[in-house]
Amino acid sequence: MDLKKRSLLQAAALSALAASALVACGKKDEAAPAPAPTAAAPASAPAAKAEPLKIAFAYVGPVGDGGWTFAHDNGRKAVEKEFGDKVQTSFVENVPESADAERVIRDMAQQGNKLVFGTTFGYMDPMVKVAGEFKDVTFEHATGYKTGPNLNTYDSRTYEGAYMAGVIAGAMTKSNTLGVVGSVPIPEVVRNINSFTLGAQSVNPKVKTRVVWVGKWFDPPNETAAATSLINGGADILMQNTDSSAVLQTAEKMGKRAFGWDSDMTSYGPKAHLGSAVINWGPYYVKTTRDVLEKTWKASPDKIWWGVKEGAIDFVSVAADVPEDAKKKLESVKAGLKDGSFSIWKGPIADNAGKEVLAKDAVADDKFLGGINFYVKGVEGKVPGGDKK
Repeated sequence: MDLKKRSLLQAAALSALAASALVACGKKDEAAPAPAPTAAAPASAPAAKAEPLKIAFAYVGPVGDGGWTFAHDNGRKAVEKEFGDKVQTSFVENVPESADAERVIRDMAQQGNKLVFGTTFGYMDPMVKVAGEFKDVTFEHATGYKTGPNLNTYDSRTYEGAYMAGVIAGAMTKSNTLGVVGSVPIPEVVRNINSFTLGAQSVNPKVKTRVVWVGKWFDPPNETAAATSLINGGADILMQNTDSSAVLQTAEKMGKRAFGWDSDMTSYGPKAHLGSAVINWGPYYVKTTRDVLEKTWKASPDKIWWGVKEGAIDFVSVAADVPEDAKKKLESVKAGLKDGSFSIWKGPIADNAGKEVLAKDAVADDKFLGGINFYVKGVEGKVPGGDKK
């Protein structure tokens, strides 16, 4: 009986143990924490940062020339300031107007630049050729006349600055003889010489203008020699259509007066300096860059020509000894160019042989201005090759 009872008690105990174990297991399952929720995947991965637009500039002179190339490089810097890391600019200076230009411009396209500016007339044919090879690159050429599906031509109305310089020169000359150091006898330069003379004649009909050509855009020694020759020939006020400050510096040394050209050159000859006809390329370069970035750039069959009206041309740093009436005349001309109420090339205008080239009250259009190959009345001599079409 005791053995049987012990066996029954053992069995009961084992059963209770098993039940207790099952209950414990059940409680453990109920108390187990729910698994942490899995983080949801982002709706879309962050966009990769866009590569900057690579822009290259080909310069005919050094960036430190104080004039033409210096002005273009200021325009390049304006692009960097406006767009920051959206752009990456570079330049090559002292690129000659020769086969080297084609090589340099092609290399710019091959380096991944999608916008290329060529900043002198002599790059025209090389740019036309390279633009035909790289149709996914936008090309912009300064001062030429050939265009294409991905090639525009742009220019500044430098003749407006030349006319304003003439207004001051006509008021300040004592000898009534002005001098101009010319670079290359293309319509752009001839137009500037003529406009300078017309501006001077508007306040002093007695003036005459003498010209010495140096055959290059940037050649300080020959610019100096040309300026010296003009002064020795009786000119007491000089202007230049060359790229350095040599003409102004020569006037300073020889006790005469002169103008800055393309950039403010006051510091190069403060005693000689009468004012500077300056170009601001920044507005055009910023607009063109924005058009390329926003994919709104369009080819233009005609030259894009900006002047005082668009903020591309100005006359600055007028000398303190310029008479007040001349300053007022200058401001009147500037305001008229700004609002379109004044035209520099308005007839009657005759060439220096007496032939009427623009009838009374006729206003020259851009086609006329783009083909000028004669001197106006008051400019001595003949345009080199001017009788050839």
